[in-house]
Amino acid sequence: VQLVESGGGSVQAGGSLRLSCAASGNTFSINGMGWYRQAPGKQRELVASIVRSGGRTNYADSVKGRFTVSRDNAKNTMYLQMNSLKPEDTAVYYCNAAGRASNGNLFSDWGQGTQVTVSS
Repeated sequence: VQLVESGGGSVQAGGSLRLSCAASGNTFSINGMGWYRQAPGKQRELVASIVRSGGRTNYADSVKGRFTVSRDNAKNTMYLQMNSLKPEDTAVYYCNAAGRASNGNLFSDWGQGTQVTVSS
């Protein structure tokens, strides 16, 4: 599965951004997708995830109530609406897709990342 993120940029604290992740390839094999982020000097962390079937979502405590993950299966696209952004949200945001391929092998694919910078 190939993933392409878009929508990153620079905003002031309190602002909003919407990230998109477009999937292509064997998208039918995707079970779930997620947004991760990595700030300089820190480990990559899960921000939000969504299951393909049923749409169950999960959020990091630090973004609950501010971020919303959604998906459009018809467009093979996942979104992350980020509101009330804080400087500590500054990071490179990565899209991830996981599932089981037709040959039975599990996969976990990543996008190239998109920079989000929040200034105070």
